[in-house]
Amino acid sequence: MTTTNAAIEAIVEARHIQKYFASRQANVLSKPTFIHAVEDVSLSLYPGKATALVGESGSGKSTIARLLARMYDPTQGELKFRGQDINLKKRSTRVLREYRRHVQLIFQDPFSSLNPVHTIRHHLAGPLRVYRHVRSEAEEEELLLALLRRVNLEPAEQFIDKYPHQLSGGQRQRIAIARALAVQPEVLLADEPVSMLDVSIRLDILNLLLSLKEEEKMALLFITHDIASARYFAEETLVMYAGQLVEGGPSDEVIQQPKHPYTQLLISAAPNPARSNPDDDEEPEPIELPARGEIPSLINPPTGCRFHTRCPHVMPVCKERFPARTDLGNGHWTNCFLYSESETTEPATTAGQQSQ
Repeated sequence: MTTTNAAIEAIVEARHIQKYFASRQANVLSKPTFIHAVEDVSLSLYPGKATALVGESGSGKSTIARLLARMYDPTQGELKFRGQDINLKKRSTRVLREYRRHVQLIFQDPFSSLNPVHTIRHHLAGPLRVYRHVRSEAEEEELLLALLRRVNLEPAEQFIDKYPHQLSGGQRQRIAIARALAVQPEVLLADEPVSMLDVSIRLDILNLLLSLKEEEKMALLFITHDIASARYFAEETLVMYAGQLVEGGPSDEVIQQPKHPYTQLLISAAPNPARSNPDDDEEPEPIELPARGEIPSLINPPTGCRFHTRCPHVMPVCKERFPARTDLGNGHWTNCFLYSESETTEPATTAGQQSQ
């Protein structure tokens, strides 16, 4: 939690969330195995604030979004909505429905998140009828057109009776955002909302989400593999690797002064035009790290810090246990033994010491 958030009540809080999925077995007599998708993750979403969740594909980011949207039940951990524990395994369908009204998920792929056989009117009218109880067709029509205008699809009358295949990718994603807005949510979970879109329209969608955050004081979780866009979009950035959070804090600090070797790896791989200008003194010198493989299997994940199989600074203790959180000041933190005062073990350097 950053200092600026200390006096603000979080809308949604996840505490020590874990999610394991049963793995399909080739032999019914074999021992059950599980995919360790999310391991002990905690985060908070605040009104009028955006939090970016950054990591490679397969790191567990989308699983976090689905857990917060209650599409999945956590294996362990707790979820709170405005301070109240929401254990929906023990609560009624009505509680689940009300929670989902306040917490809406925007999917990554606008081509598959809309039903091709239904018009835009049908997609937007459904949530209005379920949650907002419109009293007349005229009122419904007015709300539908207002939603289209809110996501900058104008003239709205020309879009309302079209089918998804008649729209561009950017327009479809705007419809998906309008559908989420139809129920007047307090939290938007945007799961890589621009990764499937042309580069030329990504900024428009990001600006639309930013305006929703600022004008309607929504809490936003922005999931992305592009750490550069996280700096543009979010006040806070959390870095996730193989189901574990490894660093977090104010976006400028995390990206300008990355501490965890994995965060440094992400930033070194991100395109940055400033690096081609040797006279630009504003951007810090990038930390060059060698490419060291891929995310390990989450069916049998490495012990300790899961990044130790790729880390250039790996120490023996990294393989034994996951490092405790180290506070770096100003809300910036990391889970890395390089910054733990209690650990003085020298980094391993031989190939044998860096074995999986």
